[in-house]
Amino acid sequence: MERLTPLAATFLEAEDVDPNAALAIGSFMVFEGPVPQFEEFVESIRGRLPLIPRYRQRLRTTPLQLAAPYWVDDPNFDVRWHVRNTALPAPGGREEIGRLMSRVMTTRMNRERPLWEYWFVTGLPEGRWALLSKLHHCLADGVSGTDLYRLVLDLAPTPTPPPPDDWSPAPMPGTLEVTARAAWDVVSSPVAAVRSAAAGLSTPGDLVRRTAASTRGLLSLSGALKPIEPSSLTGILDGTRRYDWVTVSLPELKAVRKAFGVTVNDVALAVISGGFRQLLLSRGEEPSPHALRSLVPVSSRAPGTESITDNRVTLMLPYLPVDIASATDRLRAVSDRVHSLRAQHEPEAGVSVTSAAEYGPFGPVAWAIRTALRVPQRSVSTVTTNVPGPPVTLYGLGREALEVYPYVPIADRVRIGVAMFSYRDTFTFGLTGDFPSTPDLHVLAEGIASSLEELVDLAESAATS
Repeated sequence: MERLTPLAATFLEAEDVDPNAALAIGSFMVFEGPVPQFEEFVESIRGRLPLIPRYRQRLRTTPLQLAAPYWVDDPNFDVRWHVRNTALPAPGGREEIGRLMSRVMTTRMNRERPLWEYWFVTGLPEGRWALLSKLHHCLADGVSGTDLYRLVLDLAPTPTPPPPDDWSPAPMPGTLEVTARAAWDVVSSPVAAVRSAAAGLSTPGDLVRRTAASTRGLLSLSGALKPIEPSSLTGILDGTRRYDWVTVSLPELKAVRKAFGVTVNDVALAVISGGFRQLLLSRGEEPSPHALRSLVPVSSRAPGTESITDNRVTLMLPYLPVDIASATDRLRAVSDRVHSLRAQHEPEAGVSVTSAAEYGPFGPVAWAIRTALRVPQRSVSTVTTNVPGPPVTLYGLGREALEVYPYVPIADRVRIGVAMFSYRDTFTFGLTGDFPSTPDLHVLAEGIASSLEELVDLAESAATS
């Protein structure tokens, strides 16, 4: 039995605390036609299950929260419960896709079953169809979730033959076995902590450097506890959501990156800042320099661990410069702020916190997580997550994947979240909004697009001058 990390368990605790939260990540992938038969789609997914063991496992909790929930084989696994069929109403465009994403992604997942769903979607224009992917965030983060595409889909028009499958579920562990295992984890966690400390002492120079870096990062993170200035971007949420997206040219993002000597992520955050600025101005609000602090997830995965389905992320908490009118000045401000937070080792501090939680007894850790989640946060106004997607063409049942629209969940007073995803030569911003408070979510999408256009024009002008 493999147990959840405290970070992964946090996504379950957040749902327990907030009745209006549904913490699943996902995407909507559009394929060219002709539309395959649903049974053909089901069998294609069934054939890939041996490659993804987690898809046939469910959670098993422990008495008194002695340990985090364990992943165990689901004795009642049925692929047809997880692979579903739906059709968009005519005309099957942006509005209909947005409604479907909102409906599917805000429905909580049944924890008595494996925590994933694939929706086979028809009714798109031009004979196209789609795969709506939904994974609970405790199962995977953006990087490992994206790597699953490599297993479910193909890199060539000819489908890969399914591997041999002799799986049969291991017996569901009983209460006594789970309790004994959890008790052992409680006893052994201090031993593991001592071993980790001893390993650090064997290389004292590295230990001193890591400790100093983590200390600087923790000091930087502690500054993020200061509340943001009030705006319409934060407030009470209900359980309904809006969804929209905007797709831009990845080569254009890279051209801006090259012209201004920044990163693609800097450019993306800068155009998001421009979009939020336009949104606030359209609402009659003067953008404040301390109104938009974003939670920016940062992958903490070592190279080669992308295929491990779990959560390995840390974070940064920069203010996005919505108060700056100039597009180039916004870009410089974003680049400087992100560089500063990295120099202060803010991401490393997040890794230190989650690593420390790994070695503590889960009961107190879970209590601390739940207690913290019950306090309405007032330090973050949005989440902006950026996941590099496949640079090459993917195929489903021999059909070319044309576009991918990412989805990020929102909760706890954060009324808008932005998921970024690259695929081939496109870069898509998926926008999730609280339904009652964001009827103008399209304004943010338009602002992101126009902000990039402005930067592209400035980059072209600089190149010709």
